[in-house]
Amino acid sequence: MFCGLLLLIVRFTYAAVFNEQIDKTAFYAAMTSGNLTDINKELAVLSDNDQGYMGAMLIRKAGAVARPAEKLKLFKAGRIKLETALLNDPGNTEFHFLRLSIQERAPKIVKYKANLEADKAFVIKHFSELSLVVQQAVKEYSKNSKILKPSDFNTDRS
Repeated sequence: MFCGLLLLIVRFTYAAVFNEQIDKTAFYAAMTSGNLTDINKELAVLSDNDQGYMGAMLIRKAGAVARPAEKLKLFKAGRIKLETALLNDPGNTEFHFLRLSIQERAPKIVKYKANLEADKAFVIKHFSELSLVVQQAVKEYSKNSKILKPSDFNTDRS
């Protein structure tokens, strides 16, 4: 417990001192695993300035908790944060990818599937602008997606 807390403090301090961006490797590992402990660790290091990431992680947490009321509360809060981030930064390809991955897996009851095709086109068009870590996350996601396909990201197109 103490080591985990110490690691969290060191990580937060390092990020604050050196203005570190989000650790995308850890972020996408938590998104992929769906492990509640990993998700909570990522939520703990995200700030109010990280609305898009916070929103996506809250939605991911909604899928990991057991109580339906808590699931819905987390999903709604996450959706608001992610959509706000997209309104504030509509050219952010990574946020479009996060929304696409969430909408593709969202249950029909939450009615959150309106942007799938637009986000797909945006992610494909701007894929090369993403960092290598995020490109890898997109490629990995595309292996099991019904919307994105690995062939969408072949760089040898003529």
